[in-house]
Amino acid sequence: MSTGKSMEAALSELRRAMTGLESAVDARIDREREHGDADNEVRRVHADRARLAQELDQAEFRANRLEEVNREVSRRLVTAMETIRAVLDR
Repeated sequence: MSTGKSMEAALSELRRAMTGLESAVDARIDREREHGDADNEVRRVHADRARLAQELDQAEFRANRLEEVNREVSRRLVTAMETIRAVLDR
């Protein structure tokens, strides 16, 4: 094989290697970008979850408070009805 042909073969192999390297770098960049997108999505989901958990806690607190108020109103109504019956029975 002549020097010119071996040089051409070496250059051709180098071009193929460079193309493969560029493809590998592009693929790596794409994977990193997808990984970054996934990380951002996970952070967003965690933030949403924290917000929803806080809203749920507040709703549960309000529901418990409403139950307490409802029991108190019911107790007062029973007392008022008993008082009215007692007055009417006299």
